[in-house]
This record gives sequence, structure tokens and C-alpha cells, in this order.
Amino acid sequence: MRVLLVEDDDDLSRRIAASLRTENFVVDVARNGEDAEHAGLTEIFDVAVLDLGLPKIDGVAVLKSWRSAGRSLPVLVLTARDGWPDKVAAFKAGADDYLTKPFRVEELILRLRALVRRSTGHASSQISCGDLTFDAQLGTFDLAGLPLKLTAFEWRVLSCLILRKDAIVDRRELIERVYEGDADVDSNSIEVIIARLRRKIGSDRIETERGRGYRLTDIR
Repeated sequence: MRVLLVEDDDDLSRRIAASLRTENFVVDVARNGEDAEHAGLTEIFDVAVLDLGLPKIDGVAVLKSWRSAGRSLPVLVLTARDGWPDKVAAFKAGADDYLTKPFRVEELILRLRALVRRSTGHASSQISCGDLTFDAQLGTFDLAGLPLKLTAFEWRVLSCLILRKDAIVDRRELIERVYEGDADVDSNSIEVIIARLRRKIGSDRIETERGRGYRLTDIR
């Protein structure tokens, strides 16, 4: 899951980013509204965390710009502004959730996972593909009822595939959701991760669509 974190407080930004990375999120950080607007318009994200009081362009204006351009990524507003008019303005601009500071990072993570889950069309937090089950709220995988141990990269790829099960996920899209922007990515890195996942969950579960990407299917 790739998140755009828009926060101009450097210390808070670092702490949030560190916590999200611990939970296997890929985190891109923008510290002003101008950079946030550009990132949201040009790159792929599963969800955004957006402060309102930003340098250069305020958060509501950034959100309006994204929505006007047809960007549908879920957006959680994270701000110290707790007044009703601020909440109304944010939701009218297109916010999906609103969390005020101070906050518990555990709650932020739960809310982000819920937003990603709902944005991919899943009402329940339990997402299954055959006997492979993903608890989208806790971020855990089970295979045939037993916990599945995954590396961070394997988790990111498999969560992306199961949230979009039976659909082809483009290889470039997987790369953007697995690696942060400044990572040095080998040309066959995704193939290596896919091969490791096939050894753990079964070789027939992940289909390769040549020239397109990968698809997680329920083998019968």
C-alpha cells in the first residue's frame, strides 16, 4: 500500500512515516501544498494523509485540485483544526475521512487500511482467495488457517494482488506500490518477489499475463 503523507511539521512527518513503514506502507512525503498537489496528480497512491495548514497551497485547495482532475484516491485529512466549518470544508472538497491532532498512530493506520479496503470494493475486512485470507484491518495473511510469514516486499505485492483479486495488476503499478521513489530497483525485482510468493502459497495461484502483469486467482 502506497501512501502520500502531506505534513509540513518535519518531526511529526518523520514519526508518522516511520510508523507507517513499520506496518509495510510505502511512504512518499510532501511538506508543502505545491509538492503535494503535483504528486497527487502525477503518481499512483492507494491513499493520502493530508494536513490542512500547509505552506504555498492549503490542504483544501490541494484536495479540490485532485478531485477536479478526477483523482479518486482516498484522502484522510489529519489536522489540528477541529472546528465544524473546517470539517465541512474538507468533506465538501472531497475528503473521505477526518482525524484531528493529537491522535493515536494506531487509529491512523486502522483508518488508512479501511479506506484502502473500501476503495478496492471490499465491504468486509476479511478478503479471501481460496484458502488464502487477508485480514485487511490487521494486515495479516493466513493460508489454510495458518499464519503466513512474509517479508515486507512480499506482503506489499500480495496485499496489492489480493485487494484486486481476479484482476490483472500492471507490473509498473506493483513496482510503484512496493518501492519508495528513491529506491534502486532491479529490472527483475518484481519477478523475484513473485517467484518467492509462488513457493509460499502455490505456483498456480499467481498467473502471469505476459506484457501486462499478474493476477491472483482462486485455484479450484
